[in-house]
Amino acid sequence: MKKYILPVVTAFLLVSCSKIEEKIDQTVQKTTETVQQKAQEAVEETVKKTVNESINSFTNSQDVKFNEVFPNSESMVSEDKGKKFKLPTGTEGYIFKYKADIAALIPFLEKQATSDESKSDKAARKIDGQSIISKISLISKFLPENTFDTSFLEDIKTDTSIEYYKLKRFPNSSTIIYNPKNKTIIQYVEVNK
Repeated sequence: MKKYILPVVTAFLLVSCSKIEEKIDQTVQKTTETVQQKAQEAVEETVKKTVNESINSFTNSQDVKFNEVFPNSESMVSEDKGKKFKLPTGTEGYIFKYKADIAALIPFLEKQATSDESKSDKAARKIDGQSIISKISLISKFLPENTFDTSFLEDIKTDTSIEYYKLKRFPNSSTIIYNPKNKTIIQYVEVNK
């Protein structure tokens, strides 16, 4: 009988050790997964906080009227909405959405005063809007939902009648997106220092 007890006890111990080792492996794997999940959540929370702080600095912008930046334009634009903002990079700018006749607006903007004629354009130039669409699309992917209305983005991607202009009258550099169907203009004005 003693002959059988030692091998049975040894086999029992090996099976027990194997089960203990399996249990330890499961515990280690579960702990590793939990730690990785917690680390991922912490990283996501940090990124979200940083993005929200950046967005807050953007969305804590001031309302501004078009004629405050471009004097003597009261009769030229309607349904004027604008924001003055400062990006976390230090760049200052304005974004306007309004309705206007582009044939009157472009010459008006070309005649705006400049602080350095050598750094300024004499005339606005019509440009291909693909790079503008790409930049707006890229930026909108990183912004939290409901930061700004992106419905116009679909319009400018699909509507081939949309016109794009660039005009630099130092220190202001304007990008103009014009929809001839409804005469709506979205104008981004970057203030160069």
